[in-house]
Amino acid sequence: MKKFLSILMACAMMMTTAALAGCGKSDDSKDTTTTPADKDNKPAVTTTLKLGLGLEITANATDATEDKAGQGQVTTTAAAVLVDADGKIVKAFIDCADNKLGYTADGKAVANESFKSKYELGSDYGMVAYGGSTKEWFEQADAFCALIVGKTADEVKALVVDGDKGTDEVLNAGCTITIVEFANAVVKAVENAIETTATADAALKLGVSTTQTTADATEDKAGSNKTETYFFAAAVGADGKVITATSDCVQADFKFDLAGKSQFDATKPIISKKVQGADYGMVAYGGATKEWFEQAAAFDAACAGKTVAEIEGIMGDDNKGDADLQAAGCTIIIDGFVKAAAKIG
Repeated sequence: MKKFLSILMACAMMMTTAALAGCGKSDDSKDTTTTPADKDNKPAVTTTLKLGLGLEITANATDATEDKAGQGQVTTTAAAVLVDADGKIVKAFIDCADNKLGYTADGKAVANESFKSKYELGSDYGMVAYGGSTKEWFEQADAFCALIVGKTADEVKALVVDGDKGTDEVLNAGCTITIVEFANAVVKAVENAIETTATADAALKLGVSTTQTTADATEDKAGSNKTETYFFAAAVGADGKVITATSDCVQADFKFDLAGKSQFDATKPIISKKVQGADYGMVAYGGATKEWFEQAAAFDAACAGKTVAEIEGIMGDDNKGDADLQAAGCTIIIDGFVKAAAKIG
C-alpha cells in the first residue's frame, strides 16, 4: 500500500511541474503577437490608415495708390489627415499660408524678405497681442484638430454654423475664429486620402514652403509678383522615416501695369497643380512626358523609407532629382518639394 501511495505522489508532482512549465516563457522566448486575440483565438488585424491632404484657397488684389502699395493676397488653408477604414479622422493637422505680395504705383514689384505659415509664426502672428484673442491662431487650429478626431467628413461639415464660425462644441473646445476654411480643407483631405501602411502610431506631419519670383512692369509687359507654395503631408514612423507622403502646390501670379493697377481676375478661382491634373498642361504645352501630378507622385513615392536628410539628398546641384528619381518619372525642378519636406523634420 505504501508503495502504491508513493507512486501516486510521484505522478502528481510530475504533472504539477509540467503545468507550471507551460505557464511561463524562457528568458530568450519572444512574443510575436502584436495585436490581441479575439474570442476565437484569431489575432486581430492591425488597422492601417489613409493619408490625405486638402487645400482651401482664396485670393484677392487691390490697386496701388500714391500713398499705398497695391497688394495681391493668396490664402491657402491646408489640412493633413490620417483616416481609418470607416472614414473617421484619427489625426489631423492644419496650417495656413497667407501670402501678401506688393507692387507700387510706378509698376515695381516688392520682394518679400521671407514667408512663414501661420503655424510657423506661432505667437508672432499676434492674435493675442493685437487681436484681443485669448488664444493664438496655432492654438485654435490645434483645438479644432483635437476636436475632430473620431469624426467623419460629414460631421466636420456640420461644425460650421452661420457666420462661418463653429458650433458651441467648437467654441467650447477653444476655437473661436471662423472655421469654414478649416472644415473645407479637412473635408477635401478626407476625400483625397490615399492608402498607406501607416498605423495610429505614426506621426502626422505637414510642411509648407513658399518661393517668390518678381518682375517690374514695362510699357510692353505687365509686372508680376508670383508665389509657389508647396505642401508636403506625410505619415512618419518612430524611426523618423516617411511611410507615405503626398504633395501639392499652389501658384498665384499677381499682375499689374505701370501705374500699379491690378490685372488679377478674382472671379477665376486658383486651383492647385495636383487638382488641375492634365489641365495644368505640362504635356500639352510644356513638352513633358508626364503631367505635374504624375511627377509629384513619383517624388512622393521616392520619399517613402527616407528621413528628411535623405530626402534632401536626392536633389542635385541643378535642383532636379538624382538619376533614380528622374528615371522614376520626376524630371522637373524639385527644390520646392524638398524645402516643404524639410519642414517636417
